[in-house]
Amino acid sequence: MQERKPNIYNDNIIGPIHSRRLGISLGVNLLPKDAKICSFDCIYCECGWNKDHRGGRFPDADAVMEELEAKLKEEVAEGRKIDVITFAGNGEPTLHPRFAEVIDRTISLRDRYFPQAKVSVLSNATRMTDPSVYTALLKVDNNILKIDGAFDQTIHLIDQPTDKNYSVRQIVDGMKSFRGQLIVQTMFVRGMHDGKVIDNTTPEEVDAWCDLMREIKPHQIMVYSLDRPTPEPNLVKVSKEEMAQLVAPLVAEGFNVSIA
Repeated sequence: MQERKPNIYNDNIIGPIHSRRLGISLGVNLLPKDAKICSFDCIYCECGWNKDHRGGRFPDADAVMEELEAKLKEEVAEGRKIDVITFAGNGEPTLHPRFAEVIDRTISLRDRYFPQAKVSVLSNATRMTDPSVYTALLKVDNNILKIDGAFDQTIHLIDQPTDKNYSVRQIVDGMKSFRGQLIVQTMFVRGMHDGKVIDNTTPEEVDAWCDLMREIKPHQIMVYSLDRPTPEPNLVKVSKEEMAQLVAPLVAEGFNVSIA
């Protein structure tokens, strides 16, 4: 059981920190400080519930880019290493109205200061149908898109999309349009929420999820479980050993699967 203690970022540039999935990561938060804006309200989100962190405005893109450049200059001067520049933060980064422009400018800064570093975007995939967002995601090194289950009911229980018409089929079709140029990220979790059983690790769930991976054909699959406090306290972490068993059929078929 996890403690109810949200982790809201108070800065637009975060770190560098060590990411268990990406290495030494310099984070970029395109969401308001001390607030959360997201098209999901995941029961496991480290930032807490949407309703508890409303308010704030999107940060000015120019100001964020100035901060990012200053930080990159500092890291170069100190001789430190950055593996990845990661867009995540207090919600869904692709909601920022100037997201595509920010990605272009970030790639330019990366090329100038840390040409070996990757640019990553952690997204719940709800905005990929926007042409500017789609094009921007094609430009980044790590286009990491979330799908936490194969059934609409599962997604609505775990991720609680703000769009009640969220459809797994539409998301999968959108992911397929990247033609493998994406990383699919899935959180495995079980527990209870609002009196309902939460479990996307059952044979039915996992078999259907594996079929979606075969359909999407991502160049990498990232699976993980709880690592930080969650707003819903009645959740249980799935062990790495169990997750390895869940993804074993895909690994046997040659899929690149990482477990964190």
